[in-house]
Amino acid sequence: MTAELSRLRPEFTLFQRLKAGPGRTTGYRLTTADHIDELSRAGELLYRNARYDAEYAIDRRGVSDLVESGRIPVLHMGQVAGATAVDAYPIRWVKVLLWCPLSVTEERCQGRGDKDLDARLKVWHETRHDLLDHADEPWSLVIETQHLAPAKAAQTINEAVMAGVGAEVRDIRKLVG
Repeated sequence: MTAELSRLRPEFTLFQRLKAGPGRTTGYRLTTADHIDELSRAGELLYRNARYDAEYAIDRRGVSDLVESGRIPVLHMGQVAGATAVDAYPIRWVKVLLWCPLSVTEERCQGRGDKDLDARLKVWHETRHDLLDHADEPWSLVIETQHLAPAKAAQTINEAVMAGVGAEVRDIRKLVG
């Protein structure tokens, strides 16, 4: 999805979260848990979380660097708390919930050759539970990715960004069943 957004408008740029720990390295700025702790104590983090035996963080400076260079930061979030926490950074965020059924998630993971399929399916269930626990959280867009090709979804997101679409409460319970 982010690649399609960037093709549509080069200003869309993946925000590379800080990451300390094992696993994938592409798309992250690798650091140490001590560095993330230091940034947290200094009030420089918008959000931090742990998943897949690693620690992740969204730092103010990283977001500022993108914004100040004329980029539109695209943040990949897996928790409602993270999507809410970044609101502390003073730009107009367009909050997009991308969703697909468990069977589609499993098929996509297998297609990518993910070695940690069980962990990823566990996260799908955790995310579903998180969304149900925060069903009143407002979203600018909700996109069911099994029904909308990435290029069309990117176009829809771009239109929402251009229009400055605000967030509103959606029927999350119906979405995630």
